[in-house]
Amino acid sequence: MRPSIRENLLQNAVTLFSRSGYNAVSLRDIAKASGANVGSLTYHFGSKANLLKEIYERHTQPMNARRRELLREALRISDRDERLMAVLRAYVMPAFLSSSAGDGGGAEFTRMRAVLSAEGNPDAQAIIAEAFDETSQAFIRAFADCIPGAPLDGLVWRSQFLLGSLYYALINPERVTRLSGGAVDGNDQQAAANAIVEASYSSFRSLSAEAMQPERAGSFEGERA
Repeated sequence: MRPSIRENLLQNAVTLFSRSGYNAVSLRDIAKASGANVGSLTYHFGSKANLLKEIYERHTQPMNARRRELLREALRISDRDERLMAVLRAYVMPAFLSSSAGDGGGAEFTRMRAVLSAEGNPDAQAIIAEAFDETSQAFIRAFADCIPGAPLDGLVWRSQFLLGSLYYALINPERVTRLSGGAVDGNDQQAAANAIVEASYSSFRSLSAEAMQPERAGSFEGERA
């Protein structure tokens, strides 16, 4: 079954944005790639920013919903170390399980996210923030609850590193295979997810030692108080 004009426009927009960024791609470029006219784009979306917003909504809402569901389950765990591991899995697993292009993930969409984040367009940045910041803050609070007294800077930086490792594992798994001489399959998503969770667990867990150091300012609890 052929995709509708609207679906075709959305799919081609993701492809073009992932290759060239948001700034360099015009509505005319998207229309041409879709075999449509600019009027079709303005009819369905109104503007390039609205088009991008719909792309993010359809890709991120299923993934964020699953993350929130798993996070609620993780927060019921009483042991802090076990809870930290479960919180990390709640963040990581949906990104891999939703790896098909139409179900909240996909390498092309992930590549687009990375390109647009680096590009710094104000419209795109606002859309990205709306799509992810609320869920990201919920996870940072969960990490803080697992590591009482953890410094805010450590929590935020480690959360950023976690996101970066997810980006790269999703968009360039072939590099793992190449660097290992074929001994490691970079496309083994379960292995990749487990490796990210284990490495991130050690990274976050190290904050417990920092939390015990005297005169360490800026814990997450202090910021929220």
